[in-house]
Parts: sequence; C-alpha cells; structure tokens
Amino acid sequence: MKDKNKKTYWPHMILGFLAIGITLGYWTVKSASSMPVQESNQYMLKYQMADITINEVLKSQKVFDSLYTIKIQDVQTMVMTDNVNSNRPQPNPVKLSSGTNTFSYLVTKKDGTVVNDANVSFLLTQPHSRRNDIFVENVMFGNGMYVAKDIKIEYAGRYTLQLRVVTSEGTGFDAIAAYLKP
Repeated sequence: MKDKNKKTYWPHMILGFLAIGITLGYWTVKSASSMPVQESNQYMLKYQMADITINEVLKSQKVFDSLYTIKIQDVQTMVMTDNVNSNRPQPNPVKLSSGTNTFSYLVTKKDGTVVNDANVSFLLTQPHSRRNDIFVENVMFGNGMYVAKDIKIEYAGRYTLQLRVVTSEGTGFDAIAAYLKP
C-alpha cells in the first residue's frame, strides 16, 4: 500500500529532457542560419566548379606561367611589418582609395612582348564575403595594358584583386591582396 501512494518523477524528467533537446536544437538551427556561409571564388570560379576541375585549372595555370607574366602597374602598396610568429613572408597589399579606382595590368610573354589579344576578366572581392563583389567580364586593352576602370569601392577592409587571363595556350590567374583604410 505504501508503494501506491509514492510518486514517481521519471516521466517528468523525460519530458523535461525532451523539451531541453528541442530548445537546444531550435537554438542551433537559428544560430547557424543567422551566419550564412559564403562560397569561395578562388580562380574566379564557383567552389564546386573549381573543385571538379582543379587538375585542369592547375595544369592550364602551369602552362600559362611558363609562357606569360602578369604584373599590376601604377599602384601604391602599404608597407606591412612581418609577423614574427609566421614563417611565411606576406607581400605588401595594394593601397586602395575610397571611391573610384583604376587597375592596370601588363600581360607579357616571357620574351617581353606585350599580349594584346587575351580575354581578360577582373574581380574585386573581399576574402570572406561575396556581397560587394565587382566583376568586369571583359577588361579592355589600351596603351599596352589591360585597364579595369571606374571600380567604385565604398567599404573599408581587406580586398583581393583577381585577374583571369585566357589565351590560346592556357589560362592564368593573379590574385593580389589589397586594403582600404577606414
């Protein structure tokens, strides 16, 4: 008789753990969806396409690098101090200005002759966001250089200047770090 009057709380504990599990699951989904994942655009391709065709991209880049060189012209660089905790030297980033910018690239063969018939594309992007990307599909050739004109930069921060050059021999990519001070 004494056992019939005794209350058991285990069903309440099961319901409590279930409620906690549902609440934590909802919180996890809500937190994850509030921080969207940005796709990488390395090699000026979607991540999936770069992943599928990486061997062809690297082979084409190697052939291109053996025949051509790409250099950015008429830009100022920021002098950066090397990180003493890193063994990798970091190149000085290009100094950007707020407002309209122009980027000139010189594409030459290894013997020094200027290439004037390449298909050139330009992308200004931030490393961890694609929200403010500026893509110029056909960069015009003039005065011996490929010039991406009227690139308007509004927000301060880190950027990457990417250039893709397509010739009959291969495709070359150039990526340069850039920075706009607040």
